[in-house]
Amino acid sequence: MQKPHFVVLDGLRGIAAFFVVIFHFSEMVIWNYSKLWIGHGFLAVDFFFCLSGFVLGYAYDNRIAEMGLGSFFRARLIRLHPLVIFGAVLGLIAFYANPFGITPGYGPGKIALIFAASILLVPYGAMQERGCNLFGLNAPSWSLFWEYIANFVFAVVLYRIRRGALIALTVAMATVLCWIGYRAGNLSGGWSTRNFWDGGARVAFSFPAGLLVYRMGWRLRTRLGFVALSILLILALVMPYARGAWVREVAVIVVCFPLLIALGAGAKVPPKVERICRFSGDLSYPLYMTHYAVIWIWGDYAEKHHLASGGLWPAIALGVCIMVVFAWAVFKLYDEPVRRSLRA
Repeated sequence: MQKPHFVVLDGLRGIAAFFVVIFHFSEMVIWNYSKLWIGHGFLAVDFFFCLSGFVLGYAYDNRIAEMGLGSFFRARLIRLHPLVIFGAVLGLIAFYANPFGITPGYGPGKIALIFAASILLVPYGAMQERGCNLFGLNAPSWSLFWEYIANFVFAVVLYRIRRGALIALTVAMATVLCWIGYRAGNLSGGWSTRNFWDGGARVAFSFPAGLLVYRMGWRLRTRLGFVALSILLILALVMPYARGAWVREVAVIVVCFPLLIALGAGAKVPPKVERICRFSGDLSYPLYMTHYAVIWIWGDYAEKHHLASGGLWPAIALGVCIMVVFAWAVFKLYDEPVRRSLRA
């Protein structure tokens, strides 16, 4: 018998991915987050990590021992890695096809090494002009690196430990998260060699927290539907950014996101809304993994045409819409067929 599907959580994942794209388009032009209306868009990654802990616990907690580590890792690679590869290829094409900027003079050997690291998800922050991104060709891959680490720890350790130990681990990691936030001033790190371990702290709390929501059976029955829960998620991402923002960011990550997942797991929606949620969920991962190929091009374009001083938001709206259409095409023409073929 097939387990029931949490369609509202699928929908929320798509909403988070959509706002990540808006955030990345925006921050490439306005680096001061306090001047952005979506100054906390980066927290969507913590929502992804928490949701992943819940989903993996629900899908594999009771059968990972029977299926074995090999089958588990194979299933996760089939689910995640086709778009890791596609995003790296897309980033490589965009790197050479940028008509608005000056392509740095990397030799073929250096580019081949950067590309290989991107394909294999090996952090390699060699592109200084791109902020020493761990994955310069496709920046969002940094969170996939940590997602793989979390999946490995789950398969080897977390699925075995009892509820009390999981609670203790989650509380301990919340303390580490507070320390990271206090030290850095915010919780936006993890994407660069300059803040590498911040990403580890973020996933080290959020993934076990999501798993804990599942293990505790927190599926809160609510009359709040997909729209209301989406608004609550969006409010967390557009929360004003200011000095000492890490305190509010910790509150969102530690309290709001696990609560949202518990509410989403217990929410019921009519068939029409369910179809919207499924569409949003299907779109989320392709959108997240393909949009950044144009972000560096967009930054050069915006600078050349002085969009920061006017005309920025219509251009961002158009860019986001184009990326949504492109991501849906990638899902239908590449991601879905490739995964179907690999499973077969």
